[in-house]
This record gives sequence, C-alpha cells and structure tokens, in this order.
Amino acid sequence: MPKKKKKPKPAAKKAPPKKAPAKKAVKAPAKKAPVKKAPVKKKSPAPAAIKKKSAASGKKSAKKKTASNSVVAAKAETVSLGRPLITGEEKLFLLFREDYHARQVFDFLRVETVKELEQFSPQEIVQRLSQPIRQTVEGIRRRLAEKNRCLAGDEDYAARYKEKI
Repeated sequence: MPKKKKKPKPAAKKAPPKKAPAKKAVKAPAKKAPVKKAPVKKKSPAPAAIKKKSAASGKKSAKKKTASNSVVAAKAETVSLGRPLITGEEKLFLLFREDYHARQVFDFLRVETVKELEQFSPQEIVQRLSQPIRQTVEGIRRRLAEKNRCLAGDEDYAARYKEKI
C-alpha cells in the first residue's frame, strides 16, 4: 500500500514570496512622511496663488480670499512658547536670587510674582524706571539755571529758563 506523496513542499516555497510583497507595503507608509512635509511648505506659496486667482476672478471671490488670508495671517502672528516651565505664582526673588539689579527693578515696580511682572511690557518698564531720573535731571537743570549755571552744552536751556522768570 504505497501512498502517493502530496507536494506540500512547493506550496511552502510559494509562501515566502507572499511575505516579500508585505515588506513592500511597509515601505509605502515610509514614503508618506515626505508627503506630509510637502503640504506644510505649500501653505506659504498658497496665499500668493490665491491672490493671483482673485485678481483674475470677480470682486466677490477676492473678498472671500482676503478674509481667509487674514485668518491665515492671524494664525501666523500667534506665537506659542510651549508649556511654561514655571508657574505664574513663582516668586521673583527666588527666580532671580543671583541678579541684584533685577530684584531692585521688581521692588521699584512693586511686583512679587511672575504673573504680576507679565502685565508690563519692556517699554513700559523702561519708561517707569527712567521717569524719576528724567525728573531729577530736569530739577538739577532748573536749579542751576536759577543760579546762572548750567550743565555741559546746556546753555540754551539756562537762557530760556531765565527768560521765563
């Protein structure tokens, strides 16, 4: 009773080639990554293309395109700093414990926390800090002008001040 052998070996040999195309499918998603980067780069030329199209088309489409351009511009102006590394309630004297001059500025502004300090713009801080100095120098100029004296190169101010009196 000899049994006939089935040829399962050739079928087994055909299975590995099926796995090879599966590897090719894995490579396809890797190619999609550059595709994601391409639309990001195309966003900046897109408004220029929209402007060209809107100039060619009627006024109604131009108004629609400019509205979308302003939204894009508003998004571009917003800057994200990421997640804050310190809380708003962080004490400034601890954060700037090695910077004596910064602590003096905080005392002058009467702020104690980062949140309070963030209410000021850099220009406003400079203006508030320099205002007493400007007032003091102005007082010095007045007093010297009253005594017929002046600072270096400030003779015009002294003469004008004397005329007012």
